[in-house]
Amino acid sequence: MSVLSTEHLCRSFGELKAVDDFCISVEKKEVFGLLGPNGAGKTTVIKMITTLLPPSGGKASVGGFDITHEANSVRRLIGYVPQILSADGTLTGRENLMIFAKLYDIPKQERNTRIEESLKFMDLADASDKLVKNYSGGMIRRLEIAQSMLHRPRVLFLDEPTIGLDPVGRRAVWEHILRLRDEYGTTIFLTTHYMEEADSLCSRVAIMHLGKLVAIGPPAGLKASLGKENATLDDVFTYFTGHALESGGSFRDARSVRRTARRLG
Repeated sequence: MSVLSTEHLCRSFGELKAVDDFCISVEKKEVFGLLGPNGAGKTTVIKMITTLLPPSGGKASVGGFDITHEANSVRRLIGYVPQILSADGTLTGRENLMIFAKLYDIPKQERNTRIEESLKFMDLADASDKLVKNYSGGMIRRLEIAQSMLHRPRVLFLDEPTIGLDPVGRRAVWEHILRLRDEYGTTIFLTTHYMEEADSLCSRVAIMHLGKLVAIGPPAGLKASLGKENATLDDVFTYFTGHALESGGSFRDARSVRRTARRLG
C-alpha cells in the first residue's frame, strides 16, 4: 500500500528546472533511497514533499493528503532530519527532546513518557542528562532522529543521515533506522552518497540526474540490469548519471559537507 506518491512533480527556479516530471510511489514500511550527484534535485524533492517548498507543477501526497492543499495534515504525518544541526549543544539530550515535544504539541501528560521511550529506543538513556556538545557524532544523529520521531510520524525523511560519521557510528544509525521500520512500522525516505548505505538499507532506490528520475528499482535488480559480473551500486550510479560518485558539486557543497562532518566529529 502506497504511503507516499508523486505524479509529474516539477520545480523551477526561473528558467532552471530543478525537478522535472518526478514520479514515484513509496510503500508502507519501505526504506526508500534517493540518490544522485550534487545538484541533481534530491533536496528540492524532499523540500516539496515535506511542504517546505511549493511545487511548480504536478502533485504529491503523503498518507493520502495532498502536499499543497492539505499541508497541515501532511506535516502531522511526517518527521524530517536535515543535514544541518537540529540539536542544541548547550542543552542536554532530554532538554532537546522536551523542546521538540512542545513544538509538536504533544499533550503535557504524555511528554515525559514519550521522551523516555525515545531515549531508550535510541540507546541514549544513559547520556540523557549530559550536554549534547559532549556527544559523539553518532549520538547526535540518533538524538536528532529521536527528536523527529516524538510525534510518531508515519514517514521519516532523512537527508544524508550518516554524513561525517565514522563506520562504527554509521552502522549504529543504520541499525536504529531498521528498528524504526520493524518496530514502529515507519516508512523511511532517505538521501545518501554512501552506496553501501543504500545497498544495505533500501528495498528500492531512485537515481536522479539533472532534475530527472533516470532509474528506479531494488539495488539487486539495478545491478543485474548492467549485465556485468559483480556489478556494484557505484557502477549503477556511474552508468545512469555519467558521474563517478565523488564528482560533481561545488566549493559550497564541499564546504557544507565538511562543516557537517566537523560538528558530528
